[in-house]
Amino acid sequence: MTEILFDNARWGQDAPVLSILTPFKGDDPTPLLAALGREPLARPGQAELLVLDDGSGDPALAARVEAAVADLSLPARFIRLDANEGRSKGRNRLVRHARGQWLLFLDSDMLPDRPDFIATWLDLIAKDQPAVAFGGFSLDQAPANPDNALHRAIADGSDCQPAAVRARMPEKIFTSNLLVRRDVFAAETFDEAFTGWGWEDVEWGMRVAARWPILHVDNTATHLGLDTAETLTAKYEQSIGNFLKITARHPDLMARYGSLKIAKLLRRAPLLQRFKPLLKAYVLARTPPVRSRAFALRLYRAALYAEAMA
Repeated sequence: MTEILFDNARWGQDAPVLSILTPFKGDDPTPLLAALGREPLARPGQAELLVLDDGSGDPALAARVEAAVADLSLPARFIRLDANEGRSKGRNRLVRHARGQWLLFLDSDMLPDRPDFIATWLDLIAKDQPAVAFGGFSLDQAPANPDNALHRAIADGSDCQPAAVRARMPEKIFTSNLLVRRDVFAAETFDEAFTGWGWEDVEWGMRVAARWPILHVDNTATHLGLDTAETLTAKYEQSIGNFLKITARHPDLMARYGSLKIAKLLRRAPLLQRFKPLLKAYVLARTPPVRSRAFALRLYRAALYAEAMA
């Protein structure tokens, strides 16, 4: 794997408190970089930004990202890979380049919901020195359109929750907006056996929650990258192997998750192989109500898992 590094003029400053880590593949992270660069910090050099192009293979996009990194007021490094290495390996690579004692994993399709987003994380670090904290995410700034209506319904119904609700299942975190102390990550990195899409962040959360408290706070960022129904079904299809891994490793914790509960019920359903494509067709149809399509999508995911568990 070949790395191409670009550091902006401020990178040579002293090591910061916080390293913001943003991987991308094909998505354009420059709106996020611009938003982070607009936030004034109380002390220069408190935070740095590291951006990873995980094998996008798009020279024009790389040039835009490099220009954005060059203009940032934050110390910043742009890491460009010549081939894709995946979500877990890419994030582990970013950590190896980071210099801060706290690491903020922030996805490239996120946008902070408040003008003092970085400062809020720095205040939390100064006050509590948390081992792990999850800021949550919202859809507040995400444009609504028919193409992403299904994903919006899914996220609104399960993922966009206030901290008090999220804290009931503290291990259920996402790398979209996740703060981790460096020593914690040194002890528990992302498992690179998880490839493709899904579950690697929750599995990490399950391991970490057994050793350290996971704090849930309300410092959200908007998830701008809402998917089409076609992309969502494809991602769920890619997640089967990771689901089997996490279920085998953490059976007691996974027993609380609806996806496993429904999958176990569907294993006993007759004609599952015929039922599954009908569910997918309903999900992809544009005319049924979005809520019923969202319900069908959850069933489709569970049917995929049930078939793999059989």
